[in-house]
Amino acid sequence: MAGSDVKHDYHLVNPSPWPLLGSLAVTVLAIGGVTYMKGLFGLAEGSWWLMAIGFAMVLWVMFGWWATVIKEGRIGDHTPVVEIGLRYGMILFIASEIMFFVAWFWSFFEFSIFWDARVGATWDSANALFADGLNRFAQWPPADVTTFDPFHLPLMNTLVLLLSGTTVTWAHHALAHGDMKSAKLGLILTILLGLGFTALQVLEYSHAGFSFDGTLYGSAFYMATGFHGAHVVIGTIFLIVCLIRMYAGNMTPKKHLGFEFAAWYWHFVDVVWLFLFAFVYVAPHLVHGGGH
Repeated sequence: MAGSDVKHDYHLVNPSPWPLLGSLAVTVLAIGGVTYMKGLFGLAEGSWWLMAIGFAMVLWVMFGWWATVIKEGRIGDHTPVVEIGLRYGMILFIASEIMFFVAWFWSFFEFSIFWDARVGATWDSANALFADGLNRFAQWPPADVTTFDPFHLPLMNTLVLLLSGTTVTWAHHALAHGDMKSAKLGLILTILLGLGFTALQVLEYSHAGFSFDGTLYGSAFYMATGFHGAHVVIGTIFLIVCLIRMYAGNMTPKKHLGFEFAAWYWHFVDVVWLFLFAFVYVAPHLVHGGGH
């Protein structure tokens, strides 16, 4: 059991309430989300309080569960064998996230390559009910969509995120060599750059000449970039927690698995953005021949 004298390198966790509470929290959040969007159980559409309760429950479970994992590591339960298992778990988690983005890229490519198959090479012009709607998708991006100039705000965001990848690497290298001052400075800079990326993304959205409603292009664009933006926010919170733990003295050159995972996650976010920049910003702009 956790913290007891054992004769093997594996860690058997104590009975924990967090898996059950986590399932309940996610269920409440899901039901609250449906209620907010469509209405449910007699609650009107737009009722947000159940979703807020579910979100608060999820945050509480995350805090409690991960605090337990940190405590287990501090009392010596994270042996080298256990650390390997945790690394495998983080790798599989990132792999599952990659598959989410594969789905968004797949849909974006399908929309851009096979748009003529959706509307048909020709259609009955006498069908006035659908002709106008189909005409909107007779090219990709749709004729009424003004794409972003990728070499303005998107390029700036790309440079900001790539720079954050160098600072988080610097922080990790400094921590591994016992230079806590440089590690903290590098981590602070990474967090500031992450916040700057999010701010630029919000600014970019405010200048968009299209919405997510009514066009396949808008839906695909906002789903892909918005999902990535959510990951940047999550990664920034991840790094902030690491910074707090670093100032609290919870990380050492030999024991900093949490920060190592945060750095992996941040590099994953960096790489995904490069694909987004190339295929969601640059390629449609070159095809469309215009910019916003």
